[in-house]
Amino acid sequence: MSFFRRKRLFLILLSLIILVGLVGLTIRDRDQLSAVEEFFQDAVGWVQKVALAPVNYTVNLIGNVDDMRNVYNENQVLKENLAQYQQTLYEVQELRRDNEELLAIIDKTDNIMDYTPIQASVVARSPEAWFNQVTIDRGSQHGVAQDMAVITADGMIGKIQSTSQFTSNVLLLNGFDRSNRISVNVSLPEQDDDARGFILGYNEERNQLVLEFTEYYEEIPEDAFVFSSGLGGVFPKGLEVGSIDEVTTDQYGLTQIAYVSPSANLTDFNHVIVVDRNITSDLDLDEGEEE
Repeated sequence: MSFFRRKRLFLILLSLIILVGLVGLTIRDRDQLSAVEEFFQDAVGWVQKVALAPVNYTVNLIGNVDDMRNVYNENQVLKENLAQYQQTLYEVQELRRDNEELLAIIDKTDNIMDYTPIQASVVARSPEAWFNQVTIDRGSQHGVAQDMAVITADGMIGKIQSTSQFTSNVLLLNGFDRSNRISVNVSLPEQDDDARGFILGYNEERNQLVLEFTEYYEEIPEDAFVFSSGLGGVFPKGLEVGSIDEVTTDQYGLTQIAYVSPSANLTDFNHVIVVDRNITSDLDLDEGEEE
């Protein structure tokens, strides 16, 4: 055996002895690690940290995406629930308002003494006159006739313009002109007689009715009650029309006029009463007596 071969074998044996010694030292319970062990442990820990960083990032990213998807789905569900809640709330409010309007109509019907009420509901608004005509679900088969007054629980809103068998068109007060005038009285509590005049039209700028008096009156208080006079035999007496807002004269200063705020809402209503007058007017009685 040559010298180099024996030297190599000696180094191998020495390395094995050192390795066994190191293994023996490392498997023993110790409070402190050797410098070599600390180096290898730190090196391995750093390598693991570097290797696991992209893995942890990917896992966290996937988790965040899942969380965002869950939040989005929950948000969609909440939006749908909120929309459904708002729709339900709107329907409840509409039903409550409709119920209040019906109760007011019923109460008004119970208090009507001088004429027969025909209850009706609005089914449409006329396309050609959206703001001053409506269609109701009562017609000639129900006793509705042309020129009958139409009211709500708050007051007069118009008159029957035309009828068919089962529906009728109502011309609202904001569509009246001189050809559709209403004979009215204005209550004057401190005087013996009421003021007399005619509703001749509607002022769109003021959203008020125009009343023209038949004569000049010294004092007509604001908020004075305006009601149908019953003259002419078309509208019954005592139907509330509105209240005086301002008394003035026409553009020529010759005729005394007043602006009247309607008692009834002319744009927001669903139920009405058609006034079927069943009493004979004073004029008819006088004519009957003369005959």
